[in-house]
Amino acid sequence: MKAIIPVAGAGTKLRPHTYTQPKALIPLAGKTILSINVDQLHEAGINEFVFIVGYLGEKIQDYIKAKYPELICHFIFQNERKGTAHAVELTKKIVGEDELFIALGDTICEYDINAVFSSEWSMLGVKKVDDPRNFGVAQVDEKGFISNVVEKPAIPKSNMALVGLYKIKNSKILFKCLENIIANDIKSHNEFNLTDALECMITGGEKFKPFKVENWFDCGKKETLLQSNSILLEKFGGAIAESNQFENTIFIPPVSIAEGCDIKNSIIGPHVAMGENTIVHSSIVKASIIGSFSKLYDVVLDDSLIGNDTEIRGETRSLNIGDNTEIDLGS
Repeated sequence: MKAIIPVAGAGTKLRPHTYTQPKALIPLAGKTILSINVDQLHEAGINEFVFIVGYLGEKIQDYIKAKYPELICHFIFQNERKGTAHAVELTKKIVGEDELFIALGDTICEYDINAVFSSEWSMLGVKKVDDPRNFGVAQVDEKGFISNVVEKPAIPKSNMALVGLYKIKNSKILFKCLENIIANDIKSHNEFNLTDALECMITGGEKFKPFKVENWFDCGKKETLLQSNSILLEKFGGAIAESNQFENTIFIPPVSIAEGCDIKNSIIGPHVAMGENTIVHSSIVKASIIGSFSKLYDVVLDDSLIGNDTEIRGETRSLNIGDNTEIDLGS
């Protein structure tokens, strides 16, 4: 089985971070969004990956080659962002007729991956949501098979959202459907959507079963990314690399501190993920993601997302305050 991971999106909701860093490489709980996906699939037995890259794609290519030299990796550039169906169709020559697993690059889910891989059926990951209008939506018949899928319906007939995980047993039929919707300019919401190709397969008689994901971590914008970081740190416990220098510092777990950090006179945590070679002096940081090679001096940060190679300096104050006084140092 080969894995296809589309990571060509520009990540506009995470700007300004995605001006210089691909969304898939944003740090999360001591890893990156992309490495969490690759590790999960590799541990389940997949050794060959096809990455569909676009904006800042060279950074993803360099990252994967450096971190996973043991894997067979292919990189395809999607120069025109025409949708997920167009992206997957570009992989046809590499995939051939092999069984494949597609995982959208900004999707992090917890599910029984071994049960999915061992199933005799093609399978689609689903999760119940309160408002399915912003997702692909699946309907399930009385026999437990998916009878219909539609992309972002105005009036959903189901609350089962497609989460961006697809196991395809018959890739030959998938690529035939992809070619059909592109050749006939069949679009949903001005894009060639993978959901329409799946509907084409279902209409043609291909059987799909749903599999439910236990947790679905949203990494699409700052607020939900920080929330996902906190949840994953709670789940896995975080880690503090040994090659760090700490002086007069308190850590409130869970935290993830990468190698080479210099932290003095500070309080770090809970729910902080910090990149390598970062300096933090006389600061308080909680519920935040701090990029590598950053420098923080005399600051208090909460619910913050700080990029790489960033320097922030606050103010150190000396106060002599008498009784019955109220001072607000905030802005």
